Amino acid sequence: MSRISKISIDDSGLPTPTAEIEQERKVAIFDLLEDNSFKLIARDGQAAPDGPFALNLAIRERRLVIDLSDDAGTRLGEMQLSLGPFRQVVKDYYQICGSYFEAVKRLPPSQIEAIDMARRGIHNEGARILQERLEGKAEVDIDTARRLFTLVCVLHFGG
Repeated sequence: MSRISKISIDDSGLPTPTAEIEQERKVAIFDLLEDNSFKLIARDGQAAPDGPFALNLAIRERRLVIDLSDDAGTRLGEMQLSLGPFRQVVKDYYQICGSYFEAVKRLPPSQIEAIDMARRGIHNEGARILQERLEGKAEVDIDTARRLFTLVCVLHFGG
């Protein structure tokens, strides 16, 4: 049961998301809850809880904060990740997404496909960075990392 069973976003204090951002959030959460792999790593000689896990994501003091609980709501702790390593890839991701949405309106499919490939590449880079930042804390597969990175982008947009 090393998986995420619940996920919430604490966007208090952040600007109201656009309709597009809100849609990205809903899709990422739905996909994440449908299929994910999230395993905490044993630390300090303590066995790691098995899960399933409830995650609350927030940005506080320029850090991504992942508040962890078990399925019953018992708090397990939190992870704090610096947003510094994400800044450029989030910026690049938003720029390429803007290009993609504009391209869909006016460009031929071959050019849209090229932009979409670049968008997926940047998204994969963000997922890879997230996996690196979680190293020693939690293990996530690439699909879980991709969906979590989408949620990081959603939070970063407001922060």
